[in-house]
Amino acid sequence: EMVMPGDNATFEAELIQPVALEEGLRFAIREGGHTVGAGVVTDILD
Repeated sequence: EMVMPGDNATFEAELIQPVALEEGLRFAIREGGHTVGAGVVTDILD
């Protein structure tokens, strides 16, 4: 599935390194020096 500019998406991610996260934290997804996505942590799964 592809997300286009202006679309909203929900996803789950498994991190490869430990990172301190909490609900409400804003994040950016970057690729090749460009921001390709941004969002907010809504839930922490164990």
